[in-house]
This record gives sequence, structure tokens and C-alpha cells, in this order.
Amino acid sequence: MDFLLDWPVPLSFLTVSVVAAAIALSGLYVVRKKYPTEVLKENHEVAAIIFNAFGLFYGVMVAFVVFVTWSGYSDATKNLEMEANEVADIFHGTEAFPEPARKTLRQGLMDYVVSVYGDELKRMSQGQIALHSGKALPTLLTDFYQMDEKSIPNRELYADTLHRLNDLAQYRRLRIFAGNDTVPLAIWLVLLVGAVFTVSYTFFFAMKNIRAQYVIATTLTVTITLILFLIYVLDHPFTGTSRVSAVPLKDVMEIMQRGE
Repeated sequence: MDFLLDWPVPLSFLTVSVVAAAIALSGLYVVRKKYPTEVLKENHEVAAIIFNAFGLFYGVMVAFVVFVTWSGYSDATKNLEMEANEVADIFHGTEAFPEPARKTLRQGLMDYVVSVYGDELKRMSQGQIALHSGKALPTLLTDFYQMDEKSIPNRELYADTLHRLNDLAQYRRLRIFAGNDTVPLAIWLVLLVGAVFTVSYTFFFAMKNIRAQYVIATTLTVTITLILFLIYVLDHPFTGTSRVSAVPLKDVMEIMQRGE
């Protein structure tokens, strides 16, 4: 289903909703053809109690998963922003470094941002990025570690830059970790099976106005489908049209190019 993430959001949500609703309405049609209204009404009282209890448990679980995935998406956004912020702070801090250390560090920072913005984020969307992939950050760290500490007159600035470089490496790791799926297969299984049971349960309630039952079944199916697809989108923060914005990295790159 990854291809749906690359579609415009309205189109992808509409597609999954239409497919799910069509399947649900087909099931409702089969049940109402097989069982007459009088037979279905016999179990209304007990079925309603069970349906309410099951709906409550399922709703709580869905809400919890939405909260977890939204928190993960928000953390992924924050980590990328902090990564860009560290690059900008280090870049401005190099103003106090003597040549050629300043030029070397600034070029290393530029290479790093270009690598992340133009290559890493694209490969992350395809699941091709690992912690040790990419040479821009190791090269930047190597250049700094090989620098003669005694040539830097401001020792506090040197220590602060080292600390920020370590933070930069940490935010990169967190960004890559966030690119991995956070919802385990077992939870997806429970969510999907629960969705099928919830929608299927409505087939066994008999209503005199069959059109009204079709509308109710469609509404419930579309609502559950949209929520599940939302979880799927949030579980892939660096994939598709709803991915985390790379604007912070682009802005920092433009600042560095202007030398501000």
C-alpha cells in the first residue's frame, strides 16, 4: 500500500474509503438476502449489548494507536528541525574559528546538509537508509577531530562545537530511527480484525428501511477506514506526500550559501 502514500491526500483517502465501503456493502447485501428481518430482530437485545462493549474496547485501542503514531510523527518533525538548527548554530559558531579550520568546517556542514536534503531523505522514503550509510557526517566529524585544538584560541567555543556536533549526530540517528515502522504487525492484525468484526456486526441488525442501514454501514466503514489509513500515514513520517517537511534543512542551506 506504499504507493497510496505518494498520491495526493484526498485521492488516497477517497480510494481506500470507496474500496472498503464497497466490500462492506457487499457483505451487508449478502446477509440481508440470506436472513429475513424477523430472524435478525430476534437477537437485537443481546447483540446490541455485545456490540456496545466491543465498540468501546476497539475505540479505545484505535485512539491509543493514533496517539502513539501521531507522537512519533511529531517527534520525527522535531528531530529534523533540531538537526537543521544544530547545523545552523555550528555554522554561525565557525565565524570565530581561524582559517583554514573555518572554511573546512563550513564546507563539511554544507556537504552534510546537501547530502541529507538531496539524498538521505529520498532514500529514507524508500527504506534504503541505515545508520552507517552516507559519508557526509563521518567526513565532517573526522575533519573536526583532526583539527589542531591548540590552533583554536577560544577553547570554550571548541568544546561547544564538539558538543553540538555530537548532538547533530544524535538527531540524525533519531531521524533514521523514526523512519522505521513503529506499529508492530501484531497491532495491525488486531486493528484490521477488529475493524472487520465491528463493521460485520452491523450486518446482523435488521432495519425496516434498508437504505438507512446501508448509509449507517457505509458511514461506520468509511470512518474506521480513514482512521486506520491515518495511522498508516503517520507510521511513515518520511514517505509520500504527507511526509515530514524538509523546509528547515532547505532554509539552513540557503543561509549557508549566503554566508549569513
